[in-house]
Amino acid sequence: MDSLTNISPSIAGTLATSREKPKDLEAAAEQFEALFIHQLLKQARSAKLADDIFGSQAGESYESMLDQERAKHLSMTMDLGIAEALINQFRGFTAGNSGE
Repeated sequence: MDSLTNISPSIAGTLATSREKPKDLEAAAEQFEALFIHQLLKQARSAKLADDIFGSQAGESYESMLDQERAKHLSMTMDLGIAEALINQFRGFTAGNSGE
């Protein structure tokens, strides 16, 4: 199962009870940005013009894992603005729910 399609267990345990909701929001937004980049890479890879004659299921699994790691790295080093937009959009919800 893709590690990017699920919320990290370290975040999931604190989403309902943590008082550090802005940090949880930032982490979730970063994970969403990584998921978005992974989907872009996955779609770009699926648009190949011909099948690889040496291709195999193992090779495809490796490419998928490599794309996941690239997506994580790109989301941390590139500023696409997706995470910031999500944080700005949902910041009011976390402030309203925490009683502040």
